[in-house]
Amino acid sequence: MAHSSAPAQPLPLGDAARASLDEAIALLAGRRIAVLTGAGISTDSGIPDYRGAGAPVRTPMTFSQFLADEPYRKRYWAGSHLGWSRFASARPNDGHRALAELEDHGRIAGVVTQNVDGLHVRAGSRRVVDLHGSMDRVVCLHCGQAFARDSIADRITALNPWLDVDAEHRVNPDGDAEVDDVSRFAIPECTVCGGTLKPDIVFFGEFVPPVKFEEARGIVARADALLVLGSSLVVNSGVRLVGLAAKRRIPTIIVNRGETKADARAAVKIDAGTTETLAALRDALIAD
Repeated sequence: MAHSSAPAQPLPLGDAARASLDEAIALLAGRRIAVLTGAGISTDSGIPDYRGAGAPVRTPMTFSQFLADEPYRKRYWAGSHLGWSRFASARPNDGHRALAELEDHGRIAGVVTQNVDGLHVRAGSRRVVDLHGSMDRVVCLHCGQAFARDSIADRITALNPWLDVDAEHRVNPDGDAEVDDVSRFAIPECTVCGGTLKPDIVFFGEFVPPVKFEEARGIVARADALLVLGSSLVVNSGVRLVGLAAKRRIPTIIVNRGETKADARAAVKIDAGTTETLAALRDALIAD
């Protein structure tokens, strides 16, 4: 039986991380901060990481597979539906809330997230750019009509009453779950034009919409520092934002368990979890 993930308990900061945190606090004092977040900020909400320690090896479905082959679409929608209820029930953790508080105090220029879980908005952050979309929206690839994910979930349940949503399934960072047999799965169609529906997220093989990246670029352009949280920076869009910060000669602080592709560019690297680090950063920077 596959298993679901429970929210993890934040670990205390070690001596090395505490020393790096003190450097980061001194560097961020008096600066307006752009924030880039990855899957690591949501692990303490029970959503697993793609690349962290213990993460399962995955072969995600590509956009071309989704478009070209109905069996692939059946597998995607069945797994996405099974994972949706648990994914949607995840709650913001103290790290998400700390960022919202920092924004309330004028310390955050905005949050750019690679996550599709919507937890930053639910935590109270107002200036959020979801680079890779959001799982709570569904769009028609033919006519562009948008739907709330909950309404599509109700239709899938009505079309597939045999699908066991109460069984235990491994839920992935994009809200997908593993499903064995999808041969009889019925895919919902667009109620406007009968076209193909797709969650409003960027699949592997798709590009981040240019308008989204420009919004993200604008946040970094208006900031005095870049804070990267819980991202290994494997995805090109994140690396480009770090490059923009370097070009503007503003410092980049990276908080991540394990190495990232931009460690050499960081003014400070904190090898620790995001929740406990953000709690400490919030307390120091709000008091500043």
